[in-house]
Amino acid sequence: MRILISESQLVLDVRLTPVHWRVMIRPTPSLLRPSTPNPGLHYAYPLQPADPLRLDADVVIYGATPSGIAAAIQVSRMGRSVLLLAFGRRIGGMTTSGLGATDVGHQGAIGGISREFYERVGLHYGQSVSWRFEPSVAERVLSEMLDDAGVRVLFEQRLIRVQSEAKRLVALETEGGHRVTGRVFIDAGYEGDLMAAAGVPYTVGREPNSRYRETLNGVHFGHPGHNFKAWVDPYRTPRDPDSGLLPGVTAEVPGVNGDGDEAIQAYNFRVCLTNQPSNQRPFPRPRGYDPARHELLLRYIEAGVWDALYLTLPVPHHKTDTNNFGAVSSDHIGANHRWPDGSYAERERIFQEHVAYNQGLYYFLANDPRVPASIRDELAAWGLPLDEFEETGGWPHELYIRESRRMLADVVMTEHHCRKFDRSEDSIGLAAYTMDSHNCRRLVIDGRVYNEGNVEVPPSSPYEISYRAIVPPRGHCANLLVPWCLSASHIAFGSIRMEPVGMVLGQSAGAAACLSIELGVDIQAVPYDELADCLTSNHQVLTWSQEPVSTGINQWVEQPADRTSVMTDNHSDHSAAATR
Repeated sequence: MRILISESQLVLDVRLTPVHWRVMIRPTPSLLRPSTPNPGLHYAYPLQPADPLRLDADVVIYGATPSGIAAAIQVSRMGRSVLLLAFGRRIGGMTTSGLGATDVGHQGAIGGISREFYERVGLHYGQSVSWRFEPSVAERVLSEMLDDAGVRVLFEQRLIRVQSEAKRLVALETEGGHRVTGRVFIDAGYEGDLMAAAGVPYTVGREPNSRYRETLNGVHFGHPGHNFKAWVDPYRTPRDPDSGLLPGVTAEVPGVNGDGDEAIQAYNFRVCLTNQPSNQRPFPRPRGYDPARHELLLRYIEAGVWDALYLTLPVPHHKTDTNNFGAVSSDHIGANHRWPDGSYAERERIFQEHVAYNQGLYYFLANDPRVPASIRDELAAWGLPLDEFEETGGWPHELYIRESRRMLADVVMTEHHCRKFDRSEDSIGLAAYTMDSHNCRRLVIDGRVYNEGNVEVPPSSPYEISYRAIVPPRGHCANLLVPWCLSASHIAFGSIRMEPVGMVLGQSAGAAACLSIELGVDIQAVPYDELADCLTSNHQVLTWSQEPVSTGINQWVEQPADRTSVMTDNHSDHSAAATR
């Protein structure tokens, strides 16, 4: 029963559940929209003062990523009340912030709400399914799915603290004095902030290979992808170490292959470009722009290599998803290592560093007279779209947080699972993408610049993800699920971390949350048979029956139909991974 008191006031929601009557007061959508005037391109910014809210739901989800959205939809479809808390002003994470050429791995491994999203996107374009789309279309489809499910979204909710009793979360508090109580909580954020606040053990960085007897973890040299194909001098004055290093190069000790450290793979912006003059805005000159910041790229071009924008993949209506490619591109290597455990102020500083670097890269290539005219002419055909990201001047609002915290649970997904040496008998979904890491450090070795950390090795076929990898270890928080920052080694997480899989795991987390409430058990004690029945009835794919038939590289990684860059097609190297 749902009683509307006033469009501008409250909704009284009375639900009859198998356990008890539950009465809650919920704000209508008009009270849930962002209240702060457009702040521009920021991660964190001062919020508009508002009256503190006191809210309650069966399931509280922190993080309006695709994983959080899928979780919220599943909870609502199972008849439970749910609140979805968005950190910022938009929903959808990277799926609505430029990542429009989906890293899918194997389409057959994607089911449930995740598959439903890509089919609904396809319907928009007159196709049965679409893995490529415009950011605004993705946001529209996800918003429609939330509306159809009756999910309430609360925007600009930044976690400050949690209240716990007897190893259970009771409430979370956000900036502005808002307090949200619930029976089960789901951390669907890219950083695992709720997980960390709840005291759940986690790790950051790369484990040594020896920890889980892996071969691709830790410091990783030798992979030719996204490394320098020409000798580039690292010093401000060539051949003079006393002159200092170029921006973006560090003096760190290289280390030994397989050693662990605290480095994480690089972040960037997935930039949406257009070559339609009527829909273009020029590349902005970022605040504090310094062309010297891009000296390394210039030297690489002068050495004979121009591939920085090779991974410019087409999406509908003359737009692109433009990603990092090569040795010097949009990945701001090494600039993100303080992000996972950083305060909101620290992350804002890092965010702005990435904005300045990424916007500066495009402005430099388009305008600096030292850049060859042929390259400047290429850039002249492109610009930022007028009809995307209007609040942020055509620039994506979300930084691509490829990796942050990772939970330490009773099961840790590792390279052994990716290769099917270990199998998960409590599967809640499949992953299929390459064991993938972008570069983590940029070093000096023997007087030349060298990138370190890139890995691109395909799994043998789609593989199962364990339910125990998304719940805290026994003895820790008994009513929390973590579908994104799950328990996985650095290299296994690099395979699992794709947006479609995040939606799969979010849906599974939502189902488990509802079963935990219905059965009155801790989240770690949800009977797997009942969970599996629920998931399969909701069209999740839990097992993979096909086996590999060859040993060809990336046999299971479905490549885009058009592997040629829409920016230019005369590059000397083609990446094995689709977009990453």
